[in-house]
Amino acid sequence: MQRALATLATAALIALPLPVQAAAMPDDAEIAQILADRIDRDQANVAISVAVIEDGVPRFVSHGTLSRDDPTPVDEHTLFEAGSITKVMTNLLLAQLVVDGQIDLDAPLTDYLPEGTILPERDGKPITAFDLATHTSGFSGLPEELIAKGAANPYSGYGADALMAWIAAYELPRAIGETFEYSNVGIALLAQAIEHVSGRPYAELLQEQILDPLGMSETSLATAPGAIAGMATGHDAAGEPVANWDMEAFAPVGALVSNTADLAKFIAAASGAVDSPLDPAFSIMLDRTRPTGGAGEVIGLGWFNLTEGGRDIAWHNGITGGYRSFAGYDRKTGNGVVVLSSMVTEAGIEDIGLHLLDSTLPLRPQPKPREVAEIDPAILPDYAGQYLLAPGVIIAITAEAGQLFAQLTGQQRFEIFPESEKRFFFRVVDAQITFADPIDGAAPALTLHQNGQNMTAIRIP
Repeated sequence: MQRALATLATAALIALPLPVQAAAMPDDAEIAQILADRIDRDQANVAISVAVIEDGVPRFVSHGTLSRDDPTPVDEHTLFEAGSITKVMTNLLLAQLVVDGQIDLDAPLTDYLPEGTILPERDGKPITAFDLATHTSGFSGLPEELIAKGAANPYSGYGADALMAWIAAYELPRAIGETFEYSNVGIALLAQAIEHVSGRPYAELLQEQILDPLGMSETSLATAPGAIAGMATGHDAAGEPVANWDMEAFAPVGALVSNTADLAKFIAAASGAVDSPLDPAFSIMLDRTRPTGGAGEVIGLGWFNLTEGGRDIAWHNGITGGYRSFAGYDRKTGNGVVVLSSMVTEAGIEDIGLHLLDSTLPLRPQPKPREVAEIDPAILPDYAGQYLLAPGVIIAITAEAGQLFAQLTGQQRFEIFPESEKRFFFRVVDAQITFADPIDGAAPALTLHQNGQNMTAIRIP
């Protein structure tokens, strides 16, 4: 789950600029070709649905099927997990409270939580709503209980009491308000303040203050286990079906289930292309920003803002266990884009969204499909062992029942598949491992190939 800049110029007399002439968005045939290439040629997704919005009017292009086993074509009404696009909705609720004078972005957040709530401080400085909205509060990581669950529905059943207890005991590793680090905990905490000030549950606020006014009748929060009717099946990076996520305390972080038809309405309103009751709140979401560390990127209330090269693109993306999403708009032209997909590939779909908004931003080359070779499983134990990649970083290789697995320190274990007797590949990321010729029944080293680098790891005796 990404970033922005704001420039303020003053002078005695300022000539008003001419209105920006919106460049034509790509036509449906061009978009259809991009999606077909990604799904059919590159085998890098199962289904992608796109909306492009010009002058507030959407066009829809979709490609793919509900799943590899269900040939039903997806369209603009097909539902996907939208993931962290939910955070933009949460920040819009915050912006409404700011406009109404109910929350001061710079006041201690404890002013907007139940009396006695304990939040961490650093150097005597309290966390504010603006710190949380801009991911600069100092929070790093997730509760250990969630990390232990891996990617299989990690937030399910984790309630507000557990979250607030974890936060009360947390020690901030860095100063507040100074360094960007994307934090799901921070936005979940922000939602607790929004609920307390409003006196309403988050789901009710979302429905009554955003979904209903914008006519987003097909959008909901996934707070109960199980799939939702009309939903595309999510797939992991290996193309395998995965279970849907459901959330409790972290619902304001990533539980949105939506489609391109509904999110096109949201983007049309956010960009100002169409009028809505939310205009005052939308208008302040990028008034104040902080840097993210990315080139030409800052973040305001929810939206990342990319300004490098004269651009002015507000955007956010989302990643869950089986889906990726993108939503954004050009602040100069009002053009908008939504991209929803049902497979979590390392290359992602964000490049599609940004390319449709600005054709000079290139589409990302996709990893070539790899074929599994037939090899003698008797050689696999020769590769098992621990290999030192860097100080404190070990790649553990295990062989079980004719399969080989790799696990990097602090990460999950993943199966790796043979391309030859010595070279294996991951399906979850674009990475490969080549083993050195075994000596006395043990490979003395391996080489990890990833991101254009070849990194050697030496077997630990």
